[in-house]
Amino acid sequence: MPQLNPGPWLTIFLMSWLIFLTTLTMKMNNLKCLNEPASHSIKKNKPQSWNWPWI
Repeated sequence: MPQLNPGPWLTIFLMSWLIFLTTLTMKMNNLKCLNEPASHSIKKNKPQSWNWPWI
């Protein structure tokens, strides 16, 4: 039974997964930081309270 002999298909299987994982990690690393985070040193203004003229 050729299914029990791992020689022909095991190397093809392992090499295809190796290629797949390397290309996947390269693509994921390119998408890692598209938007740079804003600086924490920016001073935030205090929100203004609402004006309720009917009260």
